[in-house]
Amino acid sequence: MWLIFAFISAALLGCYDSLKKEALSGNAVIPVLFLNTLFCSFIFMPLVIVSASTSWLDQSQFHVPVVGWDTHKYILLKSLIVLSSWLFGYFGMKHLPLTIVGPINATRPVMVLLGALLIFGERLNLYQWIGVLLAVASFWMLSRSGKKEGIDFKHDKWIFFVVLAALLGAVSGLYDKYLMAPAKNGGVGLDRMVVQSWYNFYQCLMMLAVLLLLWWPKRKHTTPFHWHWSIIFVSVFLSAADFIYFYALTLPGAMISIVSMVRRGSVVVSFLFGAMTFHEKNLRSKALDLALVLLGMIFLYFGSK
Repeated sequence: MWLIFAFISAALLGCYDSLKKEALSGNAVIPVLFLNTLFCSFIFMPLVIVSASTSWLDQSQFHVPVVGWDTHKYILLKSLIVLSSWLFGYFGMKHLPLTIVGPINATRPVMVLLGALLIFGERLNLYQWIGVLLAVASFWMLSRSGKKEGIDFKHDKWIFFVVLAALLGAVSGLYDKYLMAPAKNGGVGLDRMVVQSWYNFYQCLMMLAVLLLLWWPKRKHTTPFHWHWSIIFVSVFLSAADFIYFYALTLPGAMISIVSMVRRGSVVVSFLFGAMTFHEKNLRSKALDLALVLLGMIFLYFGSK
């Protein structure tokens, strides 16, 4: 059952990426990201208040336990990591084709594996090494596809932003594993609703500071902000995708390595959206790059079973 929820989360995440591209097109990045964190907070903070003041949600999946600073300090760090990834990712996505950003983001499971190799001393088996090599090959081929559109992977700062966002996303994935793992297994054992509810709230506060200190004083000299309804749906689809993701991790037998890989399958949805809605170029060569990424994920899947 947890695998089914992982696929549902992947589909919702693909819709989130597609709507994010729509919301960012010709728009100011910082206010869009602030509104996304604000709307996510609007979704979850009522659950925090109701859980703390009544017993209505005590036996439901939406209950948010009351926790102290010992827990909040871990969530604050997660908020900082995720928000840093989003800032780089939003700026990169605004300036690059979705059919290039998607496959780069899909290499995150490889980065998580390499992080586990370097940080936790894990050993990769043959299937996992094949998956890593296929991901590297796909990245090289994607750089060739990008050159046809005037995008130089070595010197384009937006490519650097997307890669950095993917790296920080991989760090967040490894940190999730640590936060969710039971204390007996060396983790913190945090409640999933506590993590999702509060990290959105802390991100909103951080983005408010960024908005007021960096964007607002210079708003008349930068890209103007305009409202688009996709901004709300970005928050809705992200919240739903993360809720199902965290829920899947709590089910018996759930493997975070597999869930994380399946979630990267969201690239298929965003790739199709980029092809059909934005009519992006060089789709045939990019489709081959995407196929290599997906094949690499299959090898990672069998290597992690």
